[in-house]
Amino acid sequence: MTIDLRSDTVTQPTAPMLEAMMGAQVGDDVFGEDPTVNTLQQKCAEWFGMEAALYCPSGTMTNQIGINVLSNPYEEVVCYEGSHIYKYEGGGVAGNSGLSFRLLKGDRGRVGLQDILYNINPDDEHFPKTSLVALENTVNKGGGSYYSLKQIREISTACREKGLKIHLDGARLFNALVETEDSTREYGRYFDTISICLSKGLGAPVGSVLVGREDLIKKAKRVRKFFGGGMRQSGYMAAAGIYALDHHVGRLKEDHKRAREIGKALQGLDYVQHVLPVDTNIVIFELAGDLSTDHFLAKISEYKIKAVPFGPKEVRFVTHLDFDDDMLDRTLKVLKNLSF
Repeated sequence: MTIDLRSDTVTQPTAPMLEAMMGAQVGDDVFGEDPTVNTLQQKCAEWFGMEAALYCPSGTMTNQIGINVLSNPYEEVVCYEGSHIYKYEGGGVAGNSGLSFRLLKGDRGRVGLQDILYNINPDDEHFPKTSLVALENTVNKGGGSYYSLKQIREISTACREKGLKIHLDGARLFNALVETEDSTREYGRYFDTISICLSKGLGAPVGSVLVGREDLIKKAKRVRKFFGGGMRQSGYMAAAGIYALDHHVGRLKEDHKRAREIGKALQGLDYVQHVLPVDTNIVIFELAGDLSTDHFLAKISEYKIKAVPFGPKEVRFVTHLDFDDDMLDRTLKVLKNLSF
């Protein structure tokens, strides 16, 4: 049995989720006639107190669309230097929207209000116009760190006072919300667009949803078209998203508990230099001495455990729906008995 801790995207649909998928009513979504897609979109919009939503194949697409409809070419987006939209979306923001980046350091990826304000460009033709702030919650490169609602509120208020739009990459937003217990509707007040991923912690096989005002989602549908994201009988996949929202949100705390167990075990091992605080379901740790990530990953693969390199000396584990207590016990035993 392989234990796959590379990402929370590796999960398989549960039997009840598959049943919901196979029983879905479908139509042609490009014509707006898939009832299950429409239900998912309405559900997500209502959860976040937004007017409308758009179902897309991936979180990268919902991020790219959200940024596109909030900006114009030759403008600038402010974000964390390790953010997904900058590091892991293939340069799409530059190619799809003609934007440049202003990159901020942040506290484990959580950018501060004063840093944002300091990095707004003056109204000068020599500089790209600062038009958009993009936050990520939870922060992947920050080890699953998350913002408090107070931080979100302060950033949003200041951005709007400065005339800036604000987008949220909420790929793992529900991981944050089950910890903070903040309401989705409250979150919706502070963003122009929010990208919600269904195929990570929530365990759906595919799909993300962009929520926002009705006029923005109308523009988003056009952008989705020329990005090639229009799907037909996609209600079969949307049904998995509905099931995930109804049944898999609360259980995210189980993933967090297991991740913390791994983080705690790693702290006492001589081949580990440092472990980032484990806030949600992501564990990032730095290897000690001359031990390379390649050597470490090759070693744990002998025990059928998979992970990913996350820097020159860093490794990432991500817990998820298909990682249970028996797998946790086996992982802890392997980690504690490794020698290099």
